[in-house]
Amino acid sequence: MSDAAWLRQLHSYGCVYGVLGVDLTETHGLGPSLALKLIRDGGTEVKGWPTAKHFTFWLCLAPGNKISGGKILSSRTRRSSSRAAALLRLAATTVGRSDTALGAFYRQMVLRAGKAKAVTAAARKIAVLFYNTPRHGMAYKDPNADCYEE
Repeated sequence: MSDAAWLRQLHSYGCVYGVLGVDLTETHGLGPSLALKLIRDGGTEVKGWPTAKHFTFWLCLAPGNKISGGKILSSRTRRSSSRAAALLRLAATTVGRSDTALGAFYRQMVLRAGKAKAVTAAARKIAVLFYNTPRHGMAYKDPNADCYEE
């Protein structure tokens, strides 16, 4: 089944809420299309990953530390050809222009570490929110940017 046909079929079943029983689109940056594509790539059961750290490492959004003799030699994220990681990075750049807590986090990271690292950090944060919503049944409630900046 092609991607377009698969997405049309899921949209007809009541979108994301009908698939998982929780509304992923409440999270800023996760629209219906992106949420369905993440479900397509990662599956509906996030129990395959014991923690959110494992999930973000699978997406290549967490650093892979190279350690020798107890000393960290390198702490870079791995290169990825994953569609899900690319979509999360795109969502992170979009969220960076919004007046939300995630947007304030992105802008703060741009000032501190640069744009490339800020995109990865915000994408990782969105991935953790995506993981926690179906796994723990959490509903995302966004504090506004002012609360985050305080």
